[in-house]
Amino acid sequence: MNNRDNEPQRTILVTGAASGIGAALCQRLAAPGTSLFIHTRGRRTSVEEVAEAVRAKGGQAHVLLGDLAETPVADELIAAVAKTGRLDALVSNAGFADKTPLATLDDEALAYSIAAMPGAFHRLCRAAMPLLQAAPAGRVVAVSSFVAHRFQLGGAAMPASAAAKAGLEALSRALAVDMAPYRVTVNCVAPGYVEKQTGAHSALDVEGRARAAQRIPFGRLGQPDEMAALIEFLLSPEAGYITGQTIHSDGGMSL
Repeated sequence: MNNRDNEPQRTILVTGAASGIGAALCQRLAAPGTSLFIHTRGRRTSVEEVAEAVRAKGGQAHVLLGDLAETPVADELIAAVAKTGRLDALVSNAGFADKTPLATLDDEALAYSIAAMPGAFHRLCRAAMPLLQAAPAGRVVAVSSFVAHRFQLGGAAMPASAAAKAGLEALSRALAVDMAPYRVTVNCVAPGYVEKQTGAHSALDVEGRARAAQRIPFGRLGQPDEMAALIEFLLSPEAGYITGQTIHSDGGMSL
């Protein structure tokens, strides 16, 4: 067999992939010819399980660890991917929810949300631009949130997360302009409330999830795989004319 037959046809980096949307996306993308770089901040056991599931489907999987709020980590992740000589898609999914009210939100907490989400996205994309520009059909997808769009009494009040996700969307649109000449698409997905896996961090308790479901026209929370399906489409050849968009998948919350 020619050695080139073993080379991946597509290399994808997914951040925040130890559980939830990121893990579901890796399961969807796993296939022969696909090399996945799977990142988590520190949940090694969980991310190794995701990697094994990818390999079981014939895909290649590489685990990367690091807190993306720390400035050097983004460059380190891209440098690890660059050793393969290519990067076809970047999915910036790592993030978290901070429910701290504005009146008690301190400077450090706000700065951490900004560093971990739009800051990390900026650093990742800046480092990855040459690889993405050289890709035959480069793709960037950032996972935003409904909290950047909904501000209502009785709803979620997450000012740090809202500011971070809004910044993420603005950077995505700016990057879409810069990457358009290279036919690289850049889009955001804005999930509504999404079910969490058992043991995963959640901003809502059981009662909070029940109240959230009452505010959703569909009457239920979304599933990680539903969000992953939308991201998978945006990474596909069929989505090659969609760029600079924020697409909501929230059961009608944004109506």
